[in-house]
Amino acid sequence: MPNIIVQKFGGTSVGSEERIASVAKIVQKASLDNSIVVVVSAMSGETNRLISLAKSFGDNPSRREFDALISTGEKVSAALLAMALQQIGVPAKSFSASQISMKTTSTYSKARILDVDGKKIQETLDAGIIPIITGFQGITESGDVTTLGRGGSDTTAVAIAAQMKAKRCDIYTDVDGIYTTDPRIVPEAKKLDTITMEEMLEMAGQGAKVIQIRAVEFANKYKIPVRVLSSFESGNGTLISLEENNMENGLVSGIAFQKDQVKFTLHGVSDTPGMAYGILGPLSDANISVDVIVQNISVNGKTDFTFTVSKEDEMAATDVIHTLNDTLKFDDLLIDSSIAKVSLVGVGMRSHAGIASSAFKSLSEAGINIQMISTSEIKITIVIKEDETDQAVNTLHNAFELEK
Repeated sequence: MPNIIVQKFGGTSVGSEERIASVAKIVQKASLDNSIVVVVSAMSGETNRLISLAKSFGDNPSRREFDALISTGEKVSAALLAMALQQIGVPAKSFSASQISMKTTSTYSKARILDVDGKKIQETLDAGIIPIITGFQGITESGDVTTLGRGGSDTTAVAIAAQMKAKRCDIYTDVDGIYTTDPRIVPEAKKLDTITMEEMLEMAGQGAKVIQIRAVEFANKYKIPVRVLSSFESGNGTLISLEENNMENGLVSGIAFQKDQVKFTLHGVSDTPGMAYGILGPLSDANISVDVIVQNISVNGKTDFTFTVSKEDEMAATDVIHTLNDTLKFDDLLIDSSIAKVSLVGVGMRSHAGIASSAFKSLSEAGINIQMISTSEIKITIVIKEDETDQAVNTLHNAFELEK
């Protein structure tokens, strides 16, 4: 029985009739040796167009209708790719997420996948037909359409790969793999042949936009190798591996960064048991993700509590914190929306000392001030001024000679 490989094509890969025809040839070639399941995004620019249409009737349209609208873009590209394959003699059939019963939570625009029914996919493969499935979307138990957030088609593809016990999931984009950092910031950035799943989780979580973090989480949980490669040029791309073969090859594998960050500081909050939960619990209940967290030393029974969120959650987080003022009784709320996060990632950090000191020394020599620091076993994250991000990334890339 042939191996199943899931191929996912992003918006730029299916951005025009010519691109869809090129993708059809990629799928046709792959189908000669494997059973292929395809997942597609909407054509490049289409989701933004639909979002603009939605806002024609107010800045805060119904979330249910919003998801129903913006999910239509993937149906167009799925049907067109099926037609393109049929034209070159390859049997193919398009399916919406609801047709394969991709069940999700009911959190519109941020839904999470609960289950995928692989029966229809397998029946289609057994009939010698390539299924073309819409990414980015799902359906609730009550039958409402949901969407998974930006980059959600990656998660769709890996979830299907997990359900179908696929050999691999190939993510086709407009870049030829994963680089040590964004080549637009550091032209000398090097393409990686492989990166560990653990490293990719950290990279995606800290701003690397090549693949959605939830897709990597799925791949890691269900042990699905993922390959990131270009649909525009030939090449092997980058394999996100389940193995840690590169542990001795380098201290740092890559540098990720996020500029769309906001820092909240609750100044003079009471330093009592349960204080942190009193802040973070309501934020979690509001579906707001908090990242870097720092609590200062208590002085006279009071402390400062600082955390970061993404800029898209700034207003929601502000509203939540203001509702807590009576119970937490903090002196002041300071909000800084001119910050960024820069993260060094590498499994080599486990077995080598001095990486943090080398990083901080290079930043100090470049005149870059560090506002916050957070570390894990294979990651060092710093918070700095947003307008120093590019300089910091270049400085760290050079300091650890990642171009070699």
